[in-house]
Amino acid sequence: MAWNEPGGSKGKDPWGGGGEQGPPDLDEMLKKLQEKFGGLFGGRGGDSGSEGGSGAPQAGPMGIGIVVGIVLLVWALSGIYIIDEGRRGVVTQFGAFHKITGPGPHWHARFIQSVEDVNVDQIRSVELGFENTGESLMLTQDENIIEVKFSLQYKVKDARDYLFNVRDPDAVLRQAAESAIREVVGKSTLDKVITTGRSEIAASTMKLLQSILDHYRVGLELTSVNMQKAQAPEQVQDAFADAVKAREDEQRVKNEAEAYANDILPKARGAAARRIEEANAYKSKVIADAQGEASRFESVLAEYRKAPEVTRERLYLDAMESVMQHSSTVMIDVDGGNNLLYLPLEQIMKGQQPFGGLDTGLKLPSPPLLPTAPANSGGNGKRTRDSLRTREIRR
Repeated sequence: MAWNEPGGSKGKDPWGGGGEQGPPDLDEMLKKLQEKFGGLFGGRGGDSGSEGGSGAPQAGPMGIGIVVGIVLLVWALSGIYIIDEGRRGVVTQFGAFHKITGPGPHWHARFIQSVEDVNVDQIRSVELGFENTGESLMLTQDENIIEVKFSLQYKVKDARDYLFNVRDPDAVLRQAAESAIREVVGKSTLDKVITTGRSEIAASTMKLLQSILDHYRVGLELTSVNMQKAQAPEQVQDAFADAVKAREDEQRVKNEAEAYANDILPKARGAAARRIEEANAYKSKVIADAQGEASRFESVLAEYRKAPEVTRERLYLDAMESVMQHSSTVMIDVDGGNNLLYLPLEQIMKGQQPFGGLDTGLKLPSPPLLPTAPANSGGNGKRTRDSLRTREIRR
């Protein structure tokens, strides 16, 4: 029967205590725990009245070993640390550099060694000339003052150098960047800085600044250097704007001239090539005609050697036919007389087209009759014409 049911154990505590008993005494509970721990560490407890005894437990070798083991375990577990990806752990021993650990779990001796976590993949940035006007004004090679503004991106290259070689690496980077920019701009002209030389100046600045950082072993690496702005000071801004516009107009005119030249030169080259081809064709034609004439002359020469008289007569007739085809007026000398006979060939050619049917198409008026030659000159003229005809036949 349950103790709390009717007829059960009335007035009795289910934990064995009487109904009249109160809560347990706190001093008694502490005393019991003290006795148990005293037995665990090898000591013995006793009341104050016992001989040679005391109320405090006496620690034994086993208890000391357990305590030391627990302390060592806690110390060992507290030395475990984890380095994330893209970071490096710099371990120092008694304040001096010891080693660098990569990503993953590691252990170090706490109270002897310490670890500082450094982010080596984070891209950091610094801007020059945006806040302080004095650092943006620089002197160019041609003794002009210009206002330039730069932005730099960098990251940690060596965690050891970044932490131990310089006191403030970011401040060193800023000062070295200003020095490098002033040196590069001081070796460049104003036109180069404002117009076409921005990328070259940025590249030169990046190279020079990285060499300075490596020399001082700052532990930083530049990723990019950009020239954000390059202009004249505000006091002379209008004059420089006019100069820039004039420079742009100059460039535009040059581009137009180049476009015109690119249009004219190919045409000129094509015309020159056509002229050269025509000259070569004319050259080939002349050479071919000369070779044909030479071949014809050789063939005529062979026939002339076979029959000189016949060939000579034939050549004379061919020559006369060639001359008469292009003549509309003919004067004929009559043997034994002093008059010249006028033969109006143009009238004859209109009707019957002599000499091979050649129609010259000439519409010339009828020439007047030539005057009669003097009597005393008849013989000389005849002899002269005979001598000319003889020379023509001999040729």
